[in-house]
Amino acid sequence: MKNRALRFIDSVPLMFALFFGIGLGLAPFVPEPHLVEKTRMLFEGTLTRPLDIFDLFMHLAPVVLLALKLWRLAWLKQHGAQG
Repeated sequence: MKNRALRFIDSVPLMFALFFGIGLGLAPFVPEPHLVEKTRMLFEGTLTRPLDIFDLFMHLAPVVLLALKLWRLAWLKQHGAQG
């Protein structure tokens, strides 16, 4: 029996994960995406405000979900639908 995390990942529609992963990962589009800005701040050592850290996680979460969904689909294709 699959655990809860795998059931959740399997239940998320791919188009939903794509839309939110790309949309929130790149939002706002101008002047630069938050993920780019916050990652730069992280490597520069200036990502210290709690709001900025929260913002990084909020924009990164859908991207991580998309990556997990794609990994899970590839794993299921390779190993069969048994899970």
